Amino acid sequence: MDVPELVRLRTRHPEAIAEAAARRLRRPLLTENGRLMIVAADHPARGALGVGERRFAMANRADLLGRLCLALSRPGVDGVLATADILDDLLLLGALDGKVVMGSMNRGGLQGARFELDDRFTGHRPEDIQRLGFDAGKLLLRIDYDDPGSLNTLESTARAVDEMAARRLPVFVEPFISRRDADGRLRNDLSAGAVTRSIAIASGLGGSSAYTWLKVPVTEDPDDMARVMATSTLPAVLLGGEVSGSAADQAGAYEKWRGALRLPTVRGLVVGRSLLYPADGDVAAAVDTAVGLL
Repeated sequence: MDVPELVRLRTRHPEAIAEAAARRLRRPLLTENGRLMIVAADHPARGALGVGERRFAMANRADLLGRLCLALSRPGVDGVLATADILDDLLLLGALDGKVVMGSMNRGGLQGARFELDDRFTGHRPEDIQRLGFDAGKLLLRIDYDDPGSLNTLESTARAVDEMAARRLPVFVEPFISRRDADGRLRNDLSAGAVTRSIAIASGLGGSSAYTWLKVPVTEDPDDMARVMATSTLPAVLLGGEVSGSAADQAGAYEKWRGALRLPTVRGLVVGRSLLYPADGDVAAAVDTAVGLL
């Protein structure tokens, strides 16, 4: 990973990023198999740098880029979800040709902040995604019935859905019902009832759902997923979530994904830390295993 060359381009030829985006070879969102395997790396912009017990695992940008390039090179990986800084680096590295590129839109709900649920749209705007020739956008929607900041996020999300639909650009909405624990830390509720409500709320946002996809977690009890996913006809992908450091937990995550991927509305996976920072350190093997589930 030639960091000095990336810095040289950024300082002397910042226009190189737009030029790389303009010449990028594009592809349809879906190929013949109708499935998606996307690697996610938009966590750092929200201050979420930890993986398991490693609090700053994602803080080394050269290391992260190396892992992303390796993941994107594996057969069956369709693309990447990230913020502008990371996608700009990947453009300069020539790693995005023939890949689905998803821009992360709201990163203002910083991890651990009092305003975490007032999740402002501080990342890609719909016009940025269109201008750069990217293929889709993604936004995070966490709803706490006791936090007024959730209402601001709901309204902003609805307008983002409208703006993406007006441009005929897919937008992946990642909804959660969330609440703070006794220590004030935000927790996502993965019970069947909570995930069902979050899907129902997210599906109805905006003036059209024509370009809306869902990005949903597997429920605490994977056997509940068939009933939960019956809540909407919108196409969905599974999010990976954070997997703790053991190989057993990694294997357990694969099994949860395997069952849910058989459901009719589930079209693929969007997974980040658990593939980029697997317990055994073998990124290629982790990615290949996830691809095999599709």
